[in-house]
Amino acid sequence: MSYADVAAQGARQSPEEAAAPQMPEIIPNESASTASLIDVDLPSVHTVHSDFLEQDIKTETQAERIRREEEAARANEASKRKAASKAKRADSWITRKFAQLSDGSVTAIAIANVAGVVGVSGFLGYRAWGLYERSRLDLKHIGVGVGVLAAVGAVEALLGRYLYRGRKD
Repeated sequence: MSYADVAAQGARQSPEEAAAPQMPEIIPNESASTASLIDVDLPSVHTVHSDFLEQDIKTETQAERIRREEEAARANEASKRKAASKAKRADSWITRKFAQLSDGSVTAIAIANVAGVVGVSGFLGYRAWGLYERSRLDLKHIGVGVGVLAAVGAVEALLGRYLYRGRKD
């Protein structure tokens, strides 16, 4: 027999019996303490001036942060100036050394520079052709070759700039 069959045969309940029992009520017998509440009329409440929002610096913490940022900016500027002066001294030293070279040695340096670039390019081309014939030339090898050529070109441009500047002075 199922539960539905048993429930269908059972006695009928009155609406009062079928209703859920009432929740117990709590009767408060203590009054709430207001001692911990803040009273806005007490002198401990601070007010701000009416121009507070127009002020550039609103708090002491903000003023301290701005002061620290200004000190850091001054220190950063001083370190940049110091590094620039060191770079300028090194630059002028290299320029002086190239200026001291005679015309014959300048020509020899220029010829060696061109021969070095042509030699490196020729060697890389020969290696690339060998890899191509063996079907092993891929983007990795091409990238390394281009990187080597770029590095050689950068060194050549750097030395050529100092050589030109030294000869001009």
